[in-house]
Amino acid sequence: MVNKVILIGRLTADPEVRATSAGVQVANVRVATNSYAGKDEAGNRKEHTDFHSLVFFGRQAEVAGEYLRKGRLVYADGRLQTRTWDDADGKRHWATEIVVDEFQMMGPKPEEAA
Repeated sequence: MVNKVILIGRLTADPEVRATSAGVQVANVRVATNSYAGKDEAGNRKEHTDFHSLVFFGRQAEVAGEYLRKGRLVYADGRLQTRTWDDADGKRHWATEIVVDEFQMMGPKPEEAA
């Protein structure tokens, strides 16, 4: 079986970094990706944007928190994971996220882009 995700997209916000009760660093961030969605009636190209949740652990979380910033183009390689939990009212929630195994910052920093 294979559970593999590769994305290239732009960060929609700065990462949120925290530590677990065991002291492990965790960083969460959302990434937007675009795909071609055909053409409209006037023949103009249409794009579709998807938003993905990335989660980093350990040293990668520290690096992500230090260097990743909103607007930065990033390559992420990881696996899908779905979590479920019940809130205080007993309502069930779930989230599908990409647990990042490796990542690379791409292109210029947002403030360097012209």
